[in-house]
Amino acid sequence: MDHNLVDTRGTWMSREALAEGMIPVIGRLYRENNVVTSIHGRSLINKSTMGILKAHRFARRMSKEELLLEETAPLLRTLAELDLGAASIDVARLNQKYKLSQEEAGGPTLEEFLRAELADVVGKRGADARTSTDVVLYGFGRIGRLVARLLIEKAGGGHGLCLRAIVVRKGADNDLMKRGSLLRRDSVHGSFEGSIQVDEETNTITANGVRIQVIYSNDPATIDYTEYGIKDALVVDNTGRWRDEEGLSQHLQSKGVAKVLLTAPGKGSLKNIVHGINHTDITAGDRIVTAASCTTNAITPVLKAINDEFGVVHGHVETVHSFTNDQNLIDNFHKGDRRGRSAALNMVITETGAAKAVAKALPELQGKLTGSSIRVPTPDVSIAILNLSLENETTKDDVNDYLREMSLHSVLRKQLDYIDSPDVVSTDFVGSRRSGTVDGLATICNERNLVLYVWYDNEFGYSCQVVRVMEEMAGVNPPSFPAKEAVPTAELAATR
Repeated sequence: MDHNLVDTRGTWMSREALAEGMIPVIGRLYRENNVVTSIHGRSLINKSTMGILKAHRFARRMSKEELLLEETAPLLRTLAELDLGAASIDVARLNQKYKLSQEEAGGPTLEEFLRAELADVVGKRGADARTSTDVVLYGFGRIGRLVARLLIEKAGGGHGLCLRAIVVRKGADNDLMKRGSLLRRDSVHGSFEGSIQVDEETNTITANGVRIQVIYSNDPATIDYTEYGIKDALVVDNTGRWRDEEGLSQHLQSKGVAKVLLTAPGKGSLKNIVHGINHTDITAGDRIVTAASCTTNAITPVLKAINDEFGVVHGHVETVHSFTNDQNLIDNFHKGDRRGRSAALNMVITETGAAKAVAKALPELQGKLTGSSIRVPTPDVSIAILNLSLENETTKDDVNDYLREMSLHSVLRKQLDYIDSPDVVSTDFVGSRRSGTVDGLATICNERNLVLYVWYDNEFGYSCQVVRVMEEMAGVNPPSFPAKEAVPTAELAATR
């Protein structure tokens, strides 16, 4: 047998063994210490051996250097020995920062480095200063079910956001079974990772130990949530039926409700929040907040990055957007122009308020953007084309290098991603947890004229942004490590 083949196979099996050994360590940190580990934002909780290997491979696309299991395995084992309190830890970024500390002679040992870096939670075994906040999902459609999956994934020891109930209109005698089935199976995002049980006697769905009360109601103002032990709840309205303060205030009339979040652009004076941009505008006194639209969440971080560095004079945003549930599958009456034509067969020109909505989160772009949209026959993942006129001249390489660095080392790293693969297409972005991904190879730049292509999962990426806003409203963000960037540039340091 070829010795090269033997060596290659042996190397692969060694990496598999390291990944297998990491699984119980990741699990113990999660269950016993309330520590959520990730690699560049990709959670390692409940991942298989192959899932961990793929997450390490993904890191090379993010930082252009291999993330070695030979480095992360001992790092995780050392973390498990520090008896940590609740925290969110990015293993890739922490490892990168440790390697930088070793560039000079006499650098700290791994344990010394981790004790110093995580000093605030070392020795606090599972302690979680966060209070728990009851969450009610009003509506259980595409966004509602994906938000539910994310909340169940983050349930941990019961601190932070606690999914307690969903509210729907009863659609059939077997409604509860159908709701559970839709949570279990998804044509776009795949099967639910875990177990789901439906109890028709108590009208509950239990998913991975999270017991969810199903409440049937047509009136958001008359529900007594306290009957179910729910109090001071955050109601997430994902029906889109009410978008102004008057309509959404109906939720506040129900017993047990403290705050309301709308998963759509709000009207009037309601705060439209794009996490990473203006989430600090949320105050303790805000009772109704909106999470803007999927497109606004996708383009605003990119626009802020470009405006901060190069200045935006004006621009046009064109979104090529997957069809949505408000369109017709076959030609039929629709109150909106063109939307009555078959979504499965046609590209449909329609309007978008995303360009104007950007200014609600980013006032410096007020009046500078126009926008339009084309709905296309795909079920998920959209792309926004930003055609911008800049104040300062630049080049394609400078823009791409800057955006790539922003995706790695800025306060926008949870929202902004970057890729320069020659073969990516829309389905490659299904399940992305970033609100938008810049396609570097598609960038066009001619001095002050810039065209950017931004991919976004208009369902899952947006749902991740919704959960971030929920955490901000509830004040339940866990401490995050590393707290500071490993390799800040002068430009990025200025943004922090």
